Amino acid sequence: MDLVPDDRTADAGLAGLADLLAGPLLPAARGLLGCRLTAGGVTVRITEVEAYAGTAGDPASHAHRGRTPRNAVMFGPAGHAYVYFTYGMHWCMNVVTGDEGEAAAVLLRAGAVVDGLTTARERRPAVRRDVDLARGPARLCATLGIDRSAYGAYLLGDGAVRLRPPVEPVPQETVVAGPRVGVTGAHDLPWRFWLDGDPTVSAYRRHVPRVRR
Repeated sequence: MDLVPDDRTADAGLAGLADLLAGPLLPAARGLLGCRLTAGGVTVRITEVEAYAGTAGDPASHAHRGRTPRNAVMFGPAGHAYVYFTYGMHWCMNVVTGDEGEAAAVLLRAGAVVDGLTTARERRPAVRRDVDLARGPARLCATLGIDRSAYGAYLLGDGAVRLRPPVEPVPQETVVAGPRVGVTGAHDLPWRFWLDGDPTVSAYRRHVPRVRR
C-alpha cells in the first residue's frame, strides 16, 4: 500500500527528484524507475525507461541533428515533458533531463497501474491483463490519456501531468541495464533500464537492419 507522505517529506522528495533530473542523463534515467506518473485519473509506477542524449554521439536521439520545433523542449530546462507522435498513430512521452541547452531526455517505456485501474480499463478495453495496460511507451501514454497537449508540461508541479518520487526507494540490485529497443542508431548502447522480473516491462526486440533488394 502506498504511504501518504507529509508535506515536508513530499517537498523534500520533489526537490531531490528535481536535482536528479537536472543531473547527468544515465543516473536520471535509473532514478526514474519506481517514480509515479499521474495523468487523466490514472497513476502508473514506472518500471522501464530508455535514455537519449543530445547532439553528441547519439544518432538515435531526436536531437541528434540539432534543435527543431519538434524537439525544442529536449534542450531544457529539466523536468518537462517531451511528447511526440510516432508511426502516425501513437504518442510517446519523455522526461527532459540535464543542463539547459544540452538536449537529453528519458523515454518512459513501461509502467504498472497503481491507481485508477477502472479508468485505465475503460481507455483500453481490449487489453486482457492488467500488466499489459502500460507495457510499452505508446500503451503507457494511451492508458494515461497523454497526447500532444502534454508537450512541454512541467512534471514536478501540480498540473494535469505529474511526476512524483517513488513511495519507497528502489533497491539498486533490482535495476537491470541493456540495449535500447527498435532504434536504428547506437542500438547496442546499454541505456535501457528496467526493474528485474517486473511483468510490465516490455519485450526486447533487437533492431535488425532492412536488406535492400
